[in-house]
Amino acid sequence: MRKGIAFIVSGPSGGGKTTLARYALHELGNLRFSVSYTTRTPRKGEVEGKDYKFVSKSEFEEMVNEETFIEHALVHGNYYGTPMDEFENAEKSGIDILLDIDVQGASQIKKAYPDAIFCFVMPPTFEILKERLSKRKTNGEIDINKRLERAKVEMDPSILEEYDYIIINDELNEALDTIHSIIVSTRCESKRVLEKLKESR
Repeated sequence: MRKGIAFIVSGPSGGGKTTLARYALHELGNLRFSVSYTTRTPRKGEVEGKDYKFVSKSEFEEMVNEETFIEHALVHGNYYGTPMDEFENAEKSGIDILLDIDVQGASQIKKAYPDAIFCFVMPPTFEILKERLSKRKTNGEIDINKRLERAKVEMDPSILEEYDYIIINDELNEALDTIHSIIVSTRCESKRVLEKLKESR
């Protein structure tokens, strides 16, 4: 059976990675969302088990001790982690997975799963990023400044060069077309198609 492909979508807060990830999941078949764990409180409209699995800090730390996660990080005061079995299930089932995670988490996954496809979503300018963050009613001025400072680090060229693809999220429709194309073209790579053909014979 064909092994599932892991698509990692990351970037600064407010860059649009979640919007692009949701679009890909809606438009493409044989692709499911990898549900991460977090200690932050649910935002309006988020569903337990669909967007995240919400746990307490003590529960999360216990899972870290049990080596449940392939990656975990402290981001904006809250813990986030991706369970190891998400990748194991993808390999066994042949169903591709998509992860919407921060830069720290992506770096950890690259060490464990270098064959995953890494996509960085970023705004065209810092001014536009600040404008997007300001429109979020959940973000205060101090929080926005922290996110912008973090974005400067995350968008450093030394980090960007670790990604397979960089998507400049200026015009949304163009960015949506780009992530769609990345996933489809990856599935059509000769090594993956030949692997599937060999199995069918």
